[in-house]
Amino acid sequence: MAHNHNVSPFNSMPPAIVALALVIVGVELAFSLGARGLLGGPGAVGWRLDALQRFAFSNEIWHWMLASGQFPAKHLLRFFSYPFVHASFSHALFAAVMLLALGKMVGEALGTLRTLAILAVSCFGGALAYGFVSTPIPLIGAFPPVYGLIGGFTYLLWLRLGQMGAQQARAFSLIGILLGIQLLFGLLFGGSLDWVADLGGFASGFVLTMVLVPGGWARLRERLRQRR
Repeated sequence: MAHNHNVSPFNSMPPAIVALALVIVGVELAFSLGARGLLGGPGAVGWRLDALQRFAFSNEIWHWMLASGQFPAKHLLRFFSYPFVHASFSHALFAAVMLLALGKMVGEALGTLRTLAILAVSCFGGALAYGFVSTPIPLIGAFPPVYGLIGGFTYLLWLRLGQMGAQQARAFSLIGILLGIQLLFGLLFGGSLDWVADLGGFASGFVLTMVLVPGGWARLRERLRQRR
């Protein structure tokens, strides 16, 4: 079959994924320009700090909600708003590129709505996992939901390798390499506990994809029935 090399790679990209990536980069671009005095006037210098205080996921606030039994909507929003705040432009750009690449692969296999569901659930799951560690550093950045897409991709690859009769453990090579790199950088340069949120996002995406793939729910019930 002839391949049209003039076709844009964005043609098969889910528009919703492109929109999310543009929002991530756009927000960070506004912060960067504001910090340099090129946008928004003198008050724009504090845009990033204000966003961190209002939208980052905070363990201290989460633990306060659990202790007090109060769950204000503005704080529950933090479970889904933290991916739109980043530490720097390079941080946001790298997250957006990974979101586009993985969103395209998972979106082609599962469709846009299922892909968005994976992003939302892994976003929540990543923050929830981070909430169990004791750290004053707030959680920001889109990597937990991106890792959720990695979890979805891993399960899809695991299924495909099984159909081919290949070793299914190979499907976990990508997550193993990424977590290994994070651990190495943490040991060499020090770092936060963001990897806990990334792992929580990965697990959430992996488990949800088990249900979302065609026939996945029936397959899961059959496995649970066999283990009884």
